[in-house]
Amino acid sequence: MNQLLIKNGASPALIGAAYMVFAGVLFALVNISVQGAAMHYGLPSSSVAFLQYAIALIFGATWLARLGWKSFATENMALHILRVLAAAAGVQLWVLGLKYVPIWQAIALIMTSPFFVTLGASLFLRESVSLQRWLATLIGFAGGMIILAPWSDSFTVAALYPLAAAALWAFASLLTKRLTKTEAPDTVTAYLLVLLTPINAVFASFEGFVVPTGTALWLILLAGGLTALAQLALTRAYAVSDASYVQPFDHLKLPLNVLFGWLAFQFVPGGNLWIGAALIVGASMYILRQESREQKGFVGR
Repeated sequence: MNQLLIKNGASPALIGAAYMVFAGVLFALVNISVQGAAMHYGLPSSSVAFLQYAIALIFGATWLARLGWKSFATENMALHILRVLAAAAGVQLWVLGLKYVPIWQAIALIMTSPFFVTLGASLFLRESVSLQRWLATLIGFAGGMIILAPWSDSFTVAALYPLAAAALWAFASLLTKRLTKTEAPDTVTAYLLVLLTPINAVFASFEGFVVPTGTALWLILLAGGLTALAQLALTRAYAVSDASYVQPFDHLKLPLNVLFGWLAFQFVPGGNLWIGAALIVGASMYILRQESREQKGFVGR
């Protein structure tokens, strides 16, 4: 796709946006495939998560071989393991959430992850957080609560799984930020790919590993292959354009997942989704803008 856009005279900004939108479509298809295997075919969520990322690792084997052993040189092995443990636990909770809650609710709640990052940056990294960013974080969490609706009769504990996944992925992001201060991005990515599968295998062994057959097997194969392709598209998006430019296109994942969830499972979101999502997207866009200004030497106000 990169070569096609370049031949047509597309700018790096347009190429980055195209990659980000493409990644969003792929991730939406991944979520549909995972939800179909777990919710409609009854596969254990831990087995689904293990197989999805094991297949993605197979697709990424060529890239790892090209990096070579030198990319694994590190003095922060404990941090790498902790990061991947957090990411793996987040994956397990995410897939478990998809087994029980509509995809539109799960994807909206996972979008609260930037607010957990702000909270964690203040508590663990001792970063200074402005009053405006704290306010944006509170607004974002308020949007999540509107979607979650813990006061309603339809609320179930399963709805908390995507929210917990968002918190764990935020923690993994904070560890990534810490690691990239001293290590190459390729090293950080390589350890994630290599360690995620065996850790997911441990989770699967606790629940009882199940080998899928028939349509469920094809859904898992599709999810694994598309996961690898989506990660590649995401990497290309950030490689050709500024993160502050392409990140807003990531918010398209909400309407994409709502659309695909409706087409595949006839999931119809409630009216509270759009109110809560508007608060989440607006607050995260503000935080993104503030981070971009701070990186350029401005003081957020």
